[in-house]
Amino acid sequence: MKQNFGAKVYKVNVDAGFTCPNRDGTLGFSGCIYCNNDSFRPSSCKPSLSVAEQVKNGISHTKRRFQADKFLVYFQAYTNTYAPVEELERLYSEALAEPDVIGLAIGTRPDSVDPEKIRLLESLASKYFILVEYGLQSVYDRSLEFIQRGHDYSAFLRAIEMTKDRSIHIGTHLILGFPTETREETLAMADDISNLPIEFLKLHQLQIVKDTPLAAMFGEKPFHVYGYQEYLDLVADFIERTSTNIVFQRLFATAPDDILIAPEWGKNRHQILRDIEKNLDARDIQQGRRCRTLSVKS
Repeated sequence: MKQNFGAKVYKVNVDAGFTCPNRDGTLGFSGCIYCNNDSFRPSSCKPSLSVAEQVKNGISHTKRRFQADKFLVYFQAYTNTYAPVEELERLYSEALAEPDVIGLAIGTRPDSVDPEKIRLLESLASKYFILVEYGLQSVYDRSLEFIQRGHDYSAFLRAIEMTKDRSIHIGTHLILGFPTETREETLAMADDISNLPIEFLKLHQLQIVKDTPLAAMFGEKPFHVYGYQEYLDLVADFIERTSTNIVFQRLFATAPDDILIAPEWGKNRHQILRDIEKNLDARDIQQGRRCRTLSVKS
């Protein structure tokens, strides 16, 4: 981003009031079994404010804190293409109207895009940096069924096919540590993602947070979650198997302590980043050194 725009680019999060097909009854009502939006949504995101107001407030705060002058508006909470295309165009245009905004990052589900919505994003991408972040979570259908995701891996592949070659940047999210997967199966996801036209990747460890079906399940019958050093080693191995064409935007998650049940590492963001870097150095890990192609079966 710094190479493209001549300066650091900071994200400003907004909550545009979207819901999710896994919450409004289209596919279900409870959402994915791990999902509690309070685990990742900044307190500054208030859907009671307009998108324009949230953008102005976010930019003002970020300018003061980081002396920033270029911004991506991040539509983060829930499914941010889950509305009629006319409504999407209005909301996206409202966010892009701020002079210091150079583009959008749009978090969504692979089953919530269609050709008309992709054409809208393509038209915006002719003038702005447009990144679509598809929440995949796992390439294994049995894991997607376990978390009650509401779509399969083939839906993700269709979304990628629909989005590629349109000047739209593509990212995806993966969760590491589902009890339905072995460690090797988790690492094998790096091979599959590396062989798709994906530019950005976010990883995080499976977290058990309060007020979710997964928390109830974990309370009744606890299952393995990654310990701290165990996760540091997993991330290092995952990086080594991931193509150098992919930029990691996140390597771990940090749910607020007041809602986090497990795993409890007792580390802040800076400590985790430092320890990941130290572990990479100690093991002489280089991204992509063990990248390979493997077929993935459900």
